[in-house]
Amino acid sequence: MKVWLVAGEDSGDQLGAKLMRGLRALAPEPIVFGGVGGEAMEAEGLASLFPIDDVAVMGYLPVLARARTLLRRIRETVDDVVAAAPDILVIIDSPGFTHAVARRVRKRRPDLPIVDYVSPSVWAWRPWRAAGMRPFIDHVLALLPFEPDAHRRLGGPACTYVGHPLIERLDALRPGPSERAQRAAAPWRLAVLPGSRRSEIERLMPVFGRTLALVAERAGPVEALLPAVSRHRALIERLAAAWDVPVRLVHGEAGKHAVFRQARAALAASGTVTLELALAEVPMVVAYKVSRLEEVIARRLIQVPTIVLPNLILGENAMPEFVQADCQPEILAEALLPLLVGGPERERQVRALERLDDLMRLPNGAAPSESAAQVVLAACRRAA
Repeated sequence: MKVWLVAGEDSGDQLGAKLMRGLRALAPEPIVFGGVGGEAMEAEGLASLFPIDDVAVMGYLPVLARARTLLRRIRETVDDVVAAAPDILVIIDSPGFTHAVARRVRKRRPDLPIVDYVSPSVWAWRPWRAAGMRPFIDHVLALLPFEPDAHRRLGGPACTYVGHPLIERLDALRPGPSERAQRAAAPWRLAVLPGSRRSEIERLMPVFGRTLALVAERAGPVEALLPAVSRHRALIERLAAAWDVPVRLVHGEAGKHAVFRQARAALAASGTVTLELALAEVPMVVAYKVSRLEEVIARRLIQVPTIVLPNLILGENAMPEFVQADCQPEILAEALLPLLVGGPERERQVRALERLDDLMRLPNGAAPSESAAQVVLAACRRAA
């Protein structure tokens, strides 16, 4: 069996590596892998066609600046898939790159099954993309439990919820007995997460620093812990040095998980980290700021009542979010205080977070990578 996988950035590389392990464990015959991936997929035996960094580009201006390289890599990837004649093509996230590959492959190999691992956020913005995927995508593997319904409603391809990779890491996220005791003890430990992109960090860290000063002034000493993104370490250190409240920077994935297990509450930028915090059962306040131009575009395109992933899964705005003009230190501090000192607001969030496991758990108890592999193998059998 020949399985070609195409990933476009680091998180897709991690998903691809787990899928490769799942396929190898479940397939009744040896598998030959090919395509495009990063270090994790290469460690599983993939010889990537080119370095994944060549196509790991985000944002309109960076994409324009590297348009010639991106177009060349798209052509090379398509030629490689067609020449290899695999049994199936699995594209992984990064729709700007992977969908361009899939469209072209479908024209040249209309009989080849194509599976898309990670649904684009059609439920949040540009919903017409769902129906637009049907001509070149046969099946979507969804990470969020509400996405299959969204694709049915919007006329998208067949879609199966295979589970979010975070549910395979609950042991690393959930506190043990001593860490639960730490959460309840003063001084309160507060996780501070200003985002992973440079623009997010630059906009949010000054606001978060002033927020912490107000919280410490009203609630007493707070131990602020900030899991720092390694590639922006110098920037985070410089901005944190201007804060009135000391903050301890924590590095590495294991350090971040330790912070989540100990934190009584969190102040976080909107993003996947809010789902990590929710699965770690950490009450939170979510904030976000973008440029005026991005705000105007977002107001026209975003179709959902909340930008917080746990809220979307729960179907209620359990975690408060403060964006743009509402992303102010005074407002954020007022929302954080009851999560630290306790009371009805904290209890309401805790009860909501306890519902997440049932909503995200797969009915057969399988791991997400195993569920994804089962769908891919079924697609191969149907095409055989």
